[in-house]
Amino acid sequence: MRGCGMALLLAVGAWDGRGQGAPEPPPAPLPEGDRGIAAKYPGDAGIGRDPAVLLHDDFESGNLRGKWDNVFHDSCIRMAEEAGNVHGGRRSLEFTVPQQEAELSNCAAKQLKVERDVLFLRYYSRFETGFDQVGSSHNGAEISAHYAEGGRATPGIPANGRNKFLATFENWRGEAATPSPGHLNIYCYHPEQRSGYGDHFFPSGKVLPQGRQGRDVFGPHFVRRPDAVPELGRWYCYEFMVKANAVGRRDGRIACWVDGKLIADFPNLRLRDVETLKIDHFGIGLHIKSNRARPNKKWYDDVVAATSYIGPMAGARRGNR
Repeated sequence: MRGCGMALLLAVGAWDGRGQGAPEPPPAPLPEGDRGIAAKYPGDAGIGRDPAVLLHDDFESGNLRGKWDNVFHDSCIRMAEEAGNVHGGRRSLEFTVPQQEAELSNCAAKQLKVERDVLFLRYYSRFETGFDQVGSSHNGAEISAHYAEGGRATPGIPANGRNKFLATFENWRGEAATPSPGHLNIYCYHPEQRSGYGDHFFPSGKVLPQGRQGRDVFGPHFVRRPDAVPELGRWYCYEFMVKANAVGRRDGRIACWVDGKLIADFPNLRLRDVETLKIDHFGIGLHIKSNRARPNKKWYDDVVAATSYIGPMAGARRGNR
């Protein structure tokens, strides 16, 4: 299949020496607000039965491994029940990173039995008041294609269009002067990444490591939006979408919503060069490379993964808020 994919790529002749392709038409408008799956299921009641939904976990059962395939660092994970630490119902999922020099990756991950070209992941999340982490910290949610080999992640190995791609919706805080928890962004492994450890895409069009920016990366239809830092101690509804490109085209796309508002849209992406490279994994977590300042906590609740836009929960769930 790989040979067939590359033959198609050469036949189309889409990429030039810089990985650029033929101009794409304007991307389709994206839904916002209550125009998603959740609008049909007030309080998310019954949303797991929707044919487009691949996973729903409100953590009420307390059985984390009943829905997730891999859970890492049990000693740093618990079901929280305290008022304020739960979005709705009685429980949420709490991740803790101790104060330590060593790297740590808390995670709840799901492996898809049927691989996908597009995936939406919605979750409610809250950073602890006082959360203080500078530098490498993957502190949100992840959608990826073949990023793990033999069950192990492959950081530092660049994406090449045939081996993998990855996107995480997270916060980046490169220096202490930046308000915690840092600016919302997409951390991405893709075939045109500028470093071995992937790129950061910001809503304004800034890309780290610095190089090509804005429309040079995301095409002529890219819309710049303000970079933003969420408040600590507050629950937000986060959602993001990863759509793989058709082979030989630049129609891959990553988009992000906060509380139902589209806050970032990155079109014109080349994520793969072979049709067989599809989304097979997603997860939520709290990763640190080193955590010298203090123990830090983050909570997740009301997670939904689906093949179309989900949107914020309709109505309110009874329980702690």
